[in-house]
Amino acid sequence: MRLPSLAQAEENLRIAMETLRASKLRSGLTILGVVIGVATVMTMASLVEGLRSQIISTVEVAGPTTFYVLKAYSSTPVNPQNPPAWIRIRPDLRDAEAERIRRLPEVAYAGIWGQTLARVAYRGERTQPVGLFGADAGFTEIQGGTLADGRWFTRAEVLSGASVVVLQEAIARRLFGRERPIGATVLVGGRPMEVIGLYLPPENIFAPQGAETGAIIPYRLLDAQFQFDKTNAQWIPVKPRAGVTVPQAQEAVTIAMRELRRLRPAQRNSFDLVTADQILDVFNQLTGVFFLVMLVLASVALLVGGIGVMAIMMVSVTDRTREIGVRKALGATRRDILLQFLIEAATLTGIGGLIGIALGLGLGRTVTALLGISAAPPVTITLIAVAVSGGIGLVFGILPAQRAARLDPIEALRHE
Repeated sequence: MRLPSLAQAEENLRIAMETLRASKLRSGLTILGVVIGVATVMTMASLVEGLRSQIISTVEVAGPTTFYVLKAYSSTPVNPQNPPAWIRIRPDLRDAEAERIRRLPEVAYAGIWGQTLARVAYRGERTQPVGLFGADAGFTEIQGGTLADGRWFTRAEVLSGASVVVLQEAIARRLFGRERPIGATVLVGGRPMEVIGLYLPPENIFAPQGAETGAIIPYRLLDAQFQFDKTNAQWIPVKPRAGVTVPQAQEAVTIAMRELRRLRPAQRNSFDLVTADQILDVFNQLTGVFFLVMLVLASVALLVGGIGVMAIMMVSVTDRTREIGVRKALGATRRDILLQFLIEAATLTGIGGLIGIALGLGLGRTVTALLGISAAPPVTITLIAVAVSGGIGLVFGILPAQRAARLDPIEALRHE
């Protein structure tokens, strides 16, 4: 089949634009379906891409070799009030287990951590419930961030569960204003604690195990004075020594945990080990399902838009029967007429696609900015959206174009 010349393509595109201007309302309503479908895909793609980059950044902060010892690992949320039987029979993690892992020659760092929510108050001012971590001085090694002022816990404070706290810098500024908080006493969950440091978290809305960090206290203080979910919000982060692989460190940790819990060889582990890759896999599964649902919804909108394009083009063929007859009488071939109407349909959906891409990228940027996510435009999805929007016009424009191309020129010229 002979390809159309550039001049023919330009002429068909000019005719298409004139036709669209002549029926603005009808064309606009048709374009709207394509705009909604493409914008939905682009917005979701921007959001998912932003979340993915944030999760990957968090994993990179902790390090690709860091893994976690948990009471139980489940890819779906577990109700702590009514956990499954296989979780209920498992013991909670203990400080002694973290200490045993810490002494392993394969391990560079290990500590027992927990998390809950609590308000921080100072002289009548108080925050909304924020993430309260029970940890140790190795917090930044796993979570990232820096100590902006003050100090971390001493070994004695960690072992005794002293009433000291490291506040997130933004929370301290909110409560203290220009006053330096170091040495002041605040109420954390209603309990008085001395502020010894200010923590500046990394620019990331995610942490491997939960909400944004608001305050950090010694784990033993959290365990003694706070109620927290020891199924989902208690873990032992482990970093292998340099030169030790993750499987080697996991094997050593597994042996140590089984010895401490006196498990016989035939018994299964009463704990789970989770790597960064597993966390990413779960995230990918969740976002994959979410993105698939959005694609299905967007596809419905695109289908409606495509049907609208076909309906408009069929009406256009009827309205322009005499024009088609004149063109054929002047020497236009069936192929020329076919290309004319296909280009018109592709132009209609192409315009909708471009508007949808711009709108979707704008909405995606707005949503990610509100969530504090740094996200680059999804280039691959953008290119696919351009191709799909143009392809819809070609697919749904074939029937009207064929109908126009098959018109008898004599009958067309007689049409009123």
